[in-house]
Amino acid sequence: MQNKKRIAILGSTGSIGTQALDVIASHPDFFEVEVLTAQNNAALLIEQAKQFKPNAVVIANDDHYAQVKAALDPLDIKVYAGENALASIVQMDTIDLVLTALVGYSGLKPTIKAIEAGKNIALANKETLVVAGELITRLAKDKGINIYPVDSEHSAIFQCIVGEFQNPIEKIILTASGGPFRGKKREELVNMTKAQALKHPNWTMGAKVTIDSATLMNKGLEVIEAKWLFGLKPEQVEVIVHPQSIVHSLVQFEDGSIKAQLGLPDMRLPIQFAMTYPQRLKSNFPRFDFTAYPALTFEKPDMETFRNLALAFEAMQRAGNMPCVLNAANEVVVSEFLKDNIGFLKMSEVVEQCLLKMDFIANPSYEDYVATDKETRIKAFELIK
Repeated sequence: MQNKKRIAILGSTGSIGTQALDVIASHPDFFEVEVLTAQNNAALLIEQAKQFKPNAVVIANDDHYAQVKAALDPLDIKVYAGENALASIVQMDTIDLVLTALVGYSGLKPTIKAIEAGKNIALANKETLVVAGELITRLAKDKGINIYPVDSEHSAIFQCIVGEFQNPIEKIILTASGGPFRGKKREELVNMTKAQALKHPNWTMGAKVTIDSATLMNKGLEVIEAKWLFGLKPEQVEVIVHPQSIVHSLVQFEDGSIKAQLGLPDMRLPIQFAMTYPQRLKSNFPRFDFTAYPALTFEKPDMETFRNLALAFEAMQRAGNMPCVLNAANEVVVSEFLKDNIGFLKMSEVVEQCLLKMDFIANPSYEDYVATDKETRIKAFELIK
């Protein structure tokens, strides 16, 4: 029997992390959990560790260390705490694959450390490539490691180009559901609440990603991620709104042929594909039935109403540290929107102002990204107040 693939899941208590553990539980002969990490959800982390018995866990918030340590000590599971422990743990010799399922900028440093340690990455943290795509892709190339996309759209692109690596891509088309406010105009969005924005029509995701989906920023971040993952120019990336979320994305080749990947909206499939590539393991996921979806529709995104998508394309065109500015400003405004401190439309206004006001750095270093992120957050808070 082949050796089990030993997985580290960064962010095991979130939406992607819990679904990844579902996949692992379904294939106990194929996977072994080596490391689990969480930010604050100590109770669920303890429960997961008791079930999967990893070598080690990290609770990033030090305040919960004693609770996790006391619960897992009898099981001989190593327990660490703090952000630095998160960056160190990914370098363990016993890890074969690191699934980065952290939300936002926090995924950058551990992903860099994992790549430096020669670990293949299953990437669900799109912000890592948005913030520092050039640095990450160069490092991955230097270390000879693979980055397997977990986002459903990027997984779709990856699945479409398997076996086509020698054929140049003319363009890729990322599909967007349009979120809960598809078809609405700006005046209708002025008083939208977080409760309304959190009701996604097709996908079950964490709060941050769901709000990003409502503003179309999620698609904007995916556009930038796609550019780096697949080595594309900005003009080779398109977005089309597809309300049914069945066609997950498409690739057009130079002969004009288009390949698409289809399936029901279920994140476990792209998670499993990223963790098992090049194999496809049998699954019990629900199967798509064409007769249940007699019409699949497509429409242009409304970039005037949903400014964030246009701002993301603009940041990608400008390059340098501008995508980092875009991401930092967005993380602040989404957090403040979820606390009812900022209106729905005001979010994209603050992001746009940050893109205008922050200093442009054409070829940023890691330290430049860190500084840009910090300064943009300060600026965004100033603009909200």
